[in-house]
Amino acid sequence: MTHEQAEPAEWLTSHAHLLPARGVALDVACGRGRHALWLAARGMRVHALDRDPAAIAAIREAAQSLRLDVEAGVFDLEAADASLPPASYDLIVAVHYLHRPLFPSITAALRPGGLLVYETFTIAQARRGRPSNPAYLLAPGELVQLVAPLEIVDAREGEFDGRDVASVVARRKAGA
Repeated sequence: MTHEQAEPAEWLTSHAHLLPARGVALDVACGRGRHALWLAARGMRVHALDRDPAAIAAIREAAQSLRLDVEAGVFDLEAADASLPPASYDLIVAVHYLHRPLFPSITAALRPGGLLVYETFTIAQARRGRPSNPAYLLAPGELVQLVAPLEIVDAREGEFDGRDVASVVARRKAGA
């Protein structure tokens, strides 16, 4: 198996100047770890969670080979009792994943001053084919509401790179 990984999402890399240089990051529904490995290569300690054991095994192998600080674990974020440890992360990244009940846990898992970088598909994406299940597609303006009470640093919604997405960078207030 090769350790070449897909490039991280442009929404994440274009906000690299806002990301903490050190600290603990969480890659939510990490897939094969393109964001986790990129963040670890930048000097962060990264926790990567996904329910796919094969994906987690691939991340572990790549992180070991590249000597990166990534702790990858199989975790069903959609289990009824799924939650993230409160005030544990300086950065949380989620790309192309949506499970609305997890948002309170995501926002609570940020440390004061912590940053959330989130991007996923909107309902307009269904006309392109996949995904098409409304449970995994955001309504107009919904992402900004889901990340409340975080402070919005940057946001966009519409067609970007041939996909219909909503994207947000949001910060947990230092006193929160």
